[in-house]
Amino acid sequence: MTAPSTNTGVILTEAAASKAKALIDQEGRDDLALRIAVQPGGCSGLRYQLYFDDRTLDGDKEDNIGGIRLVVDKMSTPYLLGAQIDFADTIEQQGFTIDNPNAGSSCACGDSFN
Repeated sequence: MTAPSTNTGVILTEAAASKAKALIDQEGRDDLALRIAVQPGGCSGLRYQLYFDDRTLDGDKEDNIGGIRLVVDKMSTPYLLGAQIDFADTIEQQGFTIDNPNAGSSCACGDSFN
């Protein structure tokens, strides 16, 4: 798969960007970025972390999408190329979702992958 033409390689949908912007606006801070990272852990080996961060790490890749700064650290970038972050608000599902074409398999809860 070809990586999207972004610095981070991650796709942030309009719905996810809008929700993240609303949450940051609610905090009343303009120094926060939406950070996605991959960490060891979970039942499948690697676990996603998605959170607001006011830090800048050496080697960070950054995109500005819909008024949101999306940041990925240099170690997580290869695992997240082509991943899409969306926000669902339905009866079946509510919250941020991550669809990652690099995940060979994932656990039932969708919190980790390998």
